[in-house]
Amino acid sequence: MAAASAASSLSHLSSQSVMNINLQRTDFGSLHSSAASNLLNFKPKSSRFRCQSTSTDELKTKRNLLDNASNLLTNLLSGGRLGAMPVAEGAVSDLFDRPLFFSLYDWFLEHGAVYKLAFGPKAFVVVSDAVVARHILRENAFSYDKGVLADILEPIMGKGLIPADLDTWKLRRRVIAPGFHALYLEAMVKIFTNCSRRSISKFDELLERENLQGGKTIELDLEAEFSNLALDIIGLGVFNYEFGSVMKESPVIKAVYGTLFEAEHRSTFYIPYWKVPFMRWIVPRQRKFQNDLKVINDCLDGLIKNAKDTRQETDVEKLQQRDYSNLKDASLLRFLVDMRGADVDDRQLRDDLMTMLIAGHETTAAVLTWAVFLLAQNPSKMRKAQKEIDSVLGEGEPTYIRLIVVEALRLYPQPPLLIRRSLKSDKLPGGYNGNEDGYEIPVGTDIFISVYNLHRSPYFWDCPNEFEPERFLVEKKSEDIEGWDGFDPSRSPGALYPNEIISDFSFLPFGGGPRKCVGDQFALMESTVALAMLLQKFDVELKGSPESVELVTGATIHTKNGLWCKLRKRSHVH
Repeated sequence: MAAASAASSLSHLSSQSVMNINLQRTDFGSLHSSAASNLLNFKPKSSRFRCQSTSTDELKTKRNLLDNASNLLTNLLSGGRLGAMPVAEGAVSDLFDRPLFFSLYDWFLEHGAVYKLAFGPKAFVVVSDAVVARHILRENAFSYDKGVLADILEPIMGKGLIPADLDTWKLRRRVIAPGFHALYLEAMVKIFTNCSRRSISKFDELLERENLQGGKTIELDLEAEFSNLALDIIGLGVFNYEFGSVMKESPVIKAVYGTLFEAEHRSTFYIPYWKVPFMRWIVPRQRKFQNDLKVINDCLDGLIKNAKDTRQETDVEKLQQRDYSNLKDASLLRFLVDMRGADVDDRQLRDDLMTMLIAGHETTAAVLTWAVFLLAQNPSKMRKAQKEIDSVLGEGEPTYIRLIVVEALRLYPQPPLLIRRSLKSDKLPGGYNGNEDGYEIPVGTDIFISVYNLHRSPYFWDCPNEFEPERFLVEKKSEDIEGWDGFDPSRSPGALYPNEIISDFSFLPFGGGPRKCVGDQFALMESTVALAMLLQKFDVELKGSPESVELVTGATIHTKNGLWCKLRKRSHVH
C-alpha cells in the first residue's frame, strides 16, 4: 500500500507539474560563486571517485619516452595553430591511469579556463568556462559540429540526433522535439512509476527471503538494477517494447548492453582501429558488435513495421492533444510514424530510435547511481528526502528529490565532456582570468567543453566538491566574472529543474543551445520518480567505503565494479 501511495503521489506530480514545463526548457537554477579566493583553499579529492590535484613536477615525473615523443609530435604538427593559448602537455599514460577528465581538471586549475591540450599528434582546446561554453553552444552553434564524437558514434547511431550532420539534425529535430510534449511526459510518469514498482517488488521479495533466514538487509548492485530499470522505461516509452529486463534477460537485452559497451570502448580508445574495413571481421569484439547491431536492428525494424502498418496519420497539434492517459501505445515511435508530413525512411527512424535507446538508457542509470552514492554518504539528506516524500504523498510534489537529482548531475555530469569541431575559423572569448582579447581558432579545431570542470569550478560554485542540493534554491548575482549573468530563477518561472538558461551556462547537464538533448525532461522526471519510490520504501547504505567505489568513464561516468549497497526496509513507511 505504501508503494501504491507513492505511485499515486508521483502520478500527481505528472498532472500538476508536467503541464508547467516550459517548452523552451528553461528551468530554475543554482548557487554560484565568483570568488577567485576559493581556488586558494580548494583541494580536489582523490583520483578514484574523486579528483586529485597533480603538480607539474609530478606530471613530468610520470611521463615516459612515449609521452615526450607524443608531445614533441604534437608541437611539430599542430602546436603553432593555437600559439597564443596556454598549453597543457598531456601524458599519454594519463589515458590509462585514470579517466581523462580528472587530468583535464588538474590542468584547468593550473592553466585556466581555456587551454590547449597537446595529446599525441593532435591538439585540442579544453573549455571550462560558462561564457566560452555559451559562445560555442548557443551564440555560434552552427559554426560547430560534433567532430570526433560523430566519427565514433556514426556506425552505431547512424544519422541520429547526436552524431548527425547539421542538415540532417535540423530536419530531425523539427520532427522529434514536438514528441516530448507535456501530455506525452504526463503519460510517461505512469510508465516510470509502473517500471519502478517492479524493481521495488523485486527488492521486497529478496528481503522477505532474507528475513526467513534471519537477515534484515539485502546486498545489491544498484547500478545494475538502475540500468535494468532504465532499459525497461526507454523500451516502453520510446518503442512500446517490453524488455522486461528487471526480471529476465533476453537476446535483445544482451545485444543492447553489448552495443553500449562498444560505444563506450570507442569513446575512450586511442586509435580508431574499427575504421579499418577488415577489422570488423577479424577482431572478435568487432564481430560481436556487428552481431549485436543486427539483433537490435531486427527488433527495431519489426517495431517500425508494426507502427507503420497501424499508422493513423494526423497533424502534430492533434497528436499532442491525444488522450494519452487511455492510449494503448503512447510511445514516441507512434508519434513519429503518425505525424503528417514527416514521412521518413526506416533507416532514419532506426537511427533515431537507436540514439534515444543508448543516450536515454545510459544517462538515467548513471544519475540514479551517483544520487544514491551521494545520499548514502549523507544520511541526514537522505532522511530529509524521505520525510518530504512521506509528507507529500497524494497531495504535493517532491521538490527536494528533484534537487538531489540535479546535484548528482552537477557532481557527476553525464557525459563529462561535450565534443565539438569548428566548421569555420572563430574567436573564442578569453574566459575567466584568460586573455582579454580572446583566442583565435582555425577551422577544424577540436574542442572539449569540460562539463565536469565547469560543474566543479571554484569560480562559479561555492564549495564545488560538496554535495549540497540546497544550493539550487539560492539566487546568485554575477560579481567579478565579466560576461556571466549569474543565476536568476525568474528566467523561467514555474519550471521544474535548473539548467543552463537559469545558470547562464555554468550548469550544462544536457548541453545547451540548439543542439541540447531533446529528452532532458524525460530523463529528469524518470530519475525523480525512481529515486523517490526507492527512498520511500528503503534505507540505503554503501556495502563498503566510498573510496572502494572506483570510478571509470566512457559515454558516462560509472563505477568499475558496481554500486554495491545494503537495503533495509524502512521501519516507518507512511
